Amino acid sequence: MPFFTLPRTATAPFCPSEVKGSVAVPQDLPFFKKLMRYAGPGLLVSVGYMDPGNWATDIEAGSRFGYGLLFVVLLASLAAMLLQTLCVRLGLVTQKDLARACREHYSPRVNRLLWLGAELAIVACDLAEVLGSALALHLLFGVSIPVGIAITAFDTLLVLGLQGAGFRRVEAIVLGLVGTIAGCFIVELAMAPPNWFGVAMGFGPSLERLQQPGALYLAIGIVGATVMPHNLYLHSSIVQTRLIADTDAARREAVRFCTLDAVVSLSLALLVNAAIMVLAASAFHATGHQSVTEIDDAYRLIEPIVGSALAATLFGIALLASGQSSTFTGTIAGQIIMEGFLDLKIPCWQRRLITRALALGPAFLGVWWFGDGGVGKMLVLSQVVLSFQLPFAMWPLIRFTSSRAMMGGFASGPVVKGLAWLLFGVISAANVWLVASVLAGGV
Repeated sequence: MPFFTLPRTATAPFCPSEVKGSVAVPQDLPFFKKLMRYAGPGLLVSVGYMDPGNWATDIEAGSRFGYGLLFVVLLASLAAMLLQTLCVRLGLVTQKDLARACREHYSPRVNRLLWLGAELAIVACDLAEVLGSALALHLLFGVSIPVGIAITAFDTLLVLGLQGAGFRRVEAIVLGLVGTIAGCFIVELAMAPPNWFGVAMGFGPSLERLQQPGALYLAIGIVGATVMPHNLYLHSSIVQTRLIADTDAARREAVRFCTLDAVVSLSLALLVNAAIMVLAASAFHATGHQSVTEIDDAYRLIEPIVGSALAATLFGIALLASGQSSTFTGTIAGQIIMEGFLDLKIPCWQRRLITRALALGPAFLGVWWFGDGGVGKMLVLSQVVLSFQLPFAMWPLIRFTSSRAMMGGFASGPVVKGLAWLLFGVISAANVWLVASVLAGGV
């Protein structure tokens, strides 16, 4: 018998049907222990809100406009909270993820288009993670960008190493990575203390600040890089890992706890994104370096400005943790989309290999075409693709969660429904403007 064999079927913890209802939540648990049992899905979703794709826009916004666009990060995060709480309700009430709900309610042709769009979004997100991880390896260890890209191909081994593990193991690993990112920025902000009054003023919405040259474009980029379409499919599925009783009271309690989990986790993502912008504002904008637009430029400048090599090292470590965290969420989201839209299961390592292979091609091609300096351009491009796909995931989500036929008494009320459709209109218009700007050569 061979010492090691590759699995031939979809396995836990990355296959949604294999981990559904795998985390028991006894009803007699005290409040805090019950909250801890429900905590986790929101954390996995929050990873997408602090990935390398967000770093470029946050750094440029902080270096050019100081604390002025912090309110955009806040508003984008509030929008994300609204959408993710809709995903929580859809998954817990109907016991179906967004992809499966689409397959049951739309025609095969529409579903194929939605599936292709969702797959494109996952590949675009993975491209950002490949580039971010490769750049972090380049900055920390001096390897070339192409070698760093090649090294990221081996993260499939992480998926293989976790085959058959429980879903809580994945949540614990992601918690460690997110904690690493947050810890690095806490230390860096202590090294480059910001003007906290200016930070507080930056969170106040201002149309006047958006009228500055280039501010509106960056604001739309921040929104586009914040709300990820594959997260809507992901969240509606992974909340189903919690085993709850088949009663309205149990579902209501589960919705309440999972909503709290999502809000707390996305608040952490908000703090991380705000910290990136605040760090760029205090380290670059305040010292006259107002043209820092690339992640590698930020890494190289932060040491002489702050006066400590530790600041640059922590910056690189946080970037690497940010890039690697998607290894898990991207694999799970890919399985959810395939199983939901196509009713198809494949071994998790194959799913990860396919996604990473599709991301490696554009990454190598972009570095060959643009050189090492093209990483920033490709990160922007990946966010544009994600922006373009987002409305196609939002439309069915809002429709399903507003339907009393599907949701019963859990259907969205007039206020939530109105806010959701308003958000759909604003994000769609912003994304059309962003894509049009890119096609017109605005990037």
